[in-house]
Amino acid sequence: MRVLVYGGRGSLGKQIIKSFSDKKWFTISIDLHANSSANENITIDPNASWKNQASFVEQNMQKFTQDAPLDAVVCVAGGWAGGNLKSDDLIDMTDAMWRASLQTSMLSAQIAAKHMKQGGLLVLPGAYGAINPTPGMIGYGVAKSAIHHLVRSCAEKGSGMPKGACTVGIMPTILDTEMNRKAMPNADFKDWTPLSEVSDKIAEWIQGNNLPRNGSLVKIETKAGATSYETF
Repeated sequence: MRVLVYGGRGSLGKQIIKSFSDKKWFTISIDLHANSSANENITIDPNASWKNQASFVEQNMQKFTQDAPLDAVVCVAGGWAGGNLKSDDLIDMTDAMWRASLQTSMLSAQIAAKHMKQGGLLVLPGAYGAINPTPGMIGYGVAKSAIHHLVRSCAEKGSGMPKGACTVGIMPTILDTEMNRKAMPNADFKDWTPLSEVSDKIAEWIQGNNLPRNGSLVKIETKAGATSYETF
């Protein structure tokens, strides 16, 4: 398998690349810094414009896919920011969420459209909280809602996606990351989803097993160590 991971240096991205590398899959990481476990890296300049970032990615993708197309594109880039309409940093935080979440997802979708095989899989990072209004984290909610729209749009005829491709949005309720443990040290970690659980599920989908319907959003929730998947 040949898989591109956008956000390959984040907590979930590193786990996905490790898991896929253990399977001897060919991996490409896109992030602000290189992932030494990936076969190839595309290192983004955070100060470059979105258009220039897209051009740089495309130049590299033409090189990396000249022999064979991708089997899957997995975007797990993003971040979180709170704040309501009265917050002094509302504009800055909304802009940051837009760049970290939507712009990376849009680039991932374009990579899939241009460089993924027919019947391939595109995974984008949604958020269950953004299914409903998010008054206390408006910038975050707006960006994630836009990704949900992108997921559904990719599944429609005329989107430009390869024939037979499937697009899925993942919506973990909370992931068991080092940063989350530091932020919430007294939480019940048995209710947090292990990163390996998510990477294993995505690998399962890439191999065509238990694949959700095209254009669906999948809530990932763990309770008492058991993880469930609910499709929207």
